[in-house]
Amino acid sequence: QLQASGGGLVQAGGSLRLSCAASGRATDGYSMAWFRQAPDRDREFVGLVTWTGKSTYYGDSVKGRFTITRDNAKNMIYLQMSSLKPEDTAVYYCAARNGPAAIMTGYAYWGQGTLVTVSS
Repeated sequence: QLQASGGGLVQAGGSLRLSCAASGRATDGYSMAWFRQAPDRDREFVGLVTWTGKSTYYGDSVKGRFTITRDNAKNMIYLQMSSLKPEDTAVYYCAARNGPAAIMTGYAYWGQGTLVTVSS
């Protein structure tokens, strides 16, 4: 249902945009979130956007650097990452939930993940 893409290798201080494509209409009305998981770390909430796109919430570690947007007409969600740091290196996952939440509980759909590597 969800397909994440756009990961790659970028230097510290650089930018990268991740995309998440939702297939079908099963996620209509859902909030969409990004989580990430670094090696040997728990999966971490990055941020979310509500169905209308009017509200966004971010984890403390990415506030002011990352921006989530969505285009419901195209069934797409984006994560614009700026001022990247080596500690942003992780596999990034998009997920869909009926109602916003900064925890993994309740996210019914998950993308397969896309790897972001930030070199110092």
